[in-house]
Amino acid sequence: MSDTVLLVEDELLIALDLQATIEDAGFAVEGPCMTVTEAQEAIDRCGGALAVALLDVRLADGTVFPAADRLYAEGIPIIFHSGHADTSDLRQRYPTATICPKPSAPASLAAALQNCAARDAGDEALRATG
Repeated sequence: MSDTVLLVEDELLIALDLQATIEDAGFAVEGPCMTVTEAQEAIDRCGGALAVALLDVRLADGTVFPAADRLYAEGIPIIFHSGHADTSDLRQRYPTATICPKPSAPASLAAALQNCAARDAGDEALRATG
């Protein structure tokens, strides 16, 4: 299992705060990616080697959905962290995603990261044993 979290957030101060939260939870950070283009490039680099993706919905160059679709198809757990998200739309598009409204307490985000990574590790173990 990877210990890397893809961080996609276009507000620099929030991104730096989230990076500290992710690192304090024991993960490495890929990013922060501030645009959909940067997120797509990070997915190209990291592929399935990500434990979790922490995504803002609205970015400088559009919505994160093209990147989220790729992550979801690859089975990478997604946490949406946004103040502008339509929760019902997210739940319909990405039924297994976790949604943490912005702002979220660092402890809540850390717990969500740990839960998603643990769930992914369990899924990997099941796939390996057949």
